[in-house]
Amino acid sequence: MASTRAAIRYAKAILDLANSKGVAEVVNNDMKSIATAIGTNTELSSFIQSPTIKVEVKESALLEVFANVNGVTKGLFHLLFENKRFEILEAIALEYITLFDQSNGIEVAKVTTAIPMDAELEAKVLAKIATFSDKKITIENIVDASIIGGFILRIGDQQYNASVANRLQVLKRELTQN
Repeated sequence: MASTRAAIRYAKAILDLANSKGVAEVVNNDMKSIATAIGTNTELSSFIQSPTIKVEVKESALLEVFANVNGVTKGLFHLLFENKRFEILEAIALEYITLFDQSNGIEVAKVTTAIPMDAELEAKVLAKIATFSDKKITIENIVDASIIGGFILRIGDQQYNASVANRLQVLKRELTQN
């Protein structure tokens, strides 16, 4: 889902409010569960996106589904109810997570591998990343069998591609040029 300006504004406001109340980390966990739930549950996503379902129904359903969230998060639900903007809830949650990580000096390293990483490989990747980044790093493992082997590391706007598929592509280009 593309981030909208409105989602960014909502996320900044919620982060400011959460910081002022000292519950930014709790709200961050709420936002992670909301983003995961909407991203993985097509029924919930369709429900939130549906223009035919009344906003009152959406608010009460979200308050029921996410009954254990912090009061600040519940306040966001009510604000979205008042402004009839539930369709951007997932984008707000994702923006909040990004802003929270940035404000705490945490950077997400996306590591794409052909098979899921085990704990040993994750530790090696974290050690390597620590040599060129002074921020706290969290690893997000993306599994993509099409890279055949190796890995692709992406931190911020930098990418290091050490995949077998990339090596084969480079070799193919070199052979077709001659």
